[in-house]
Amino acid sequence: MTEAHCLPRARLQALFDRLGERGFRCIGPQVRDGAIVYDDLSDASALPVGIGTHQAPGRYRLEHYAHARCFAWSNGPQALKPLLFAPEEPLWQVTRGADGRVTFASIERPAQRRAVIGVRACDLAALTLHDAHFLGAAADPGYAARRAELFIVAVDCSHPADTCFCASTGDGPAVTGGADLTLTELDAGFLVRGLTDAGRSLMDALPLLPASSDDLRLAKAEIEHAATSQRRQLPGRNLRDVLFANLDHPRWDDVAERCLACGNCVAVCPTCFCYTEREDAALDGSHSTHLRLWDTCYSAEHSYLHGRLLRANTRTRYRQWLTHKLGGWHDQYGRSGCVGCGRCIAWCPTGIDITAEAAALCKPPAAETDT
Repeated sequence: MTEAHCLPRARLQALFDRLGERGFRCIGPQVRDGAIVYDDLSDASALPVGIGTHQAPGRYRLEHYAHARCFAWSNGPQALKPLLFAPEEPLWQVTRGADGRVTFASIERPAQRRAVIGVRACDLAALTLHDAHFLGAAADPGYAARRAELFIVAVDCSHPADTCFCASTGDGPAVTGGADLTLTELDAGFLVRGLTDAGRSLMDALPLLPASSDDLRLAKAEIEHAATSQRRQLPGRNLRDVLFANLDHPRWDDVAERCLACGNCVAVCPTCFCYTEREDAALDGSHSTHLRLWDTCYSAEHSYLHGRLLRANTRTRYRQWLTHKLGGWHDQYGRSGCVGCGRCIAWCPTGIDITAEAAALCKPPAAETDT
């Protein structure tokens, strides 16, 4: 890791300019439709200056503050997932020729060089999990191409929301790896560190100043405060055995009464990667495109097998999601599938809190009822 240097706030545009000169399409956080979202962004003035977020179970609101900080918010509904694991992606095309013969052709889309600015530690942890899945033995070519062209500028999280619990999962709030360049925002500017050769090369092209001991002290204090201010936590980092031992716990019925099975939690989760496939066929039968689309284990069709639904109700679908996320992932990837971002809590229409549900399910039924 490169020694930290200081980028004055007034010179932040230089980061966007140097990335653009190197052929990167810059993507960054901005305010849109009452939320902070990631989209094309080449001008630092379009960052969410003076914006914070208020998040609670079933609630997400922007708040305005009289400061010049650009990253004084925890997260929005997006992570890196939509940029790498596309919500809808054509995989191949089938064509029927004039002679009636059918041919198959893969669909390749050249990957763009993209630089994402403002990525948080929890989303980098999610990226590591996606890399393990999509770049494994049977690598996904579309994901691999997009991943190879991605440059990441991460930001230490100094303003976690009430719904955040990354400190308890070990995934934040400080960035410790997984990015090319990392920023720590202070009132006067940004501490900049290069974590890869590409990141250090970019640092050399920025108008940086030496970081003072006061800058380093303030940065450390902000990160420590961000960690200790989090009030939510999971009851442990490996809940595999206790969850699978409680598949008949009455709490599953309780949460099923509140869950709408809408899939919001899956859509905003930075690690969920369930998908379905379908054919988009031309009306004249001349060709068809095979598509991959995001799916959710909350949908009935997701468990449809040999003419029957394996999970025919919300109780079993929610149980599938939670036990896989917090239990089964340990067998597959050696850790939980939850990175503590809290998005599923804030964006659940009924305010279901994964930390509260996990805590209740880890108690014996009598003890949970008593509380």
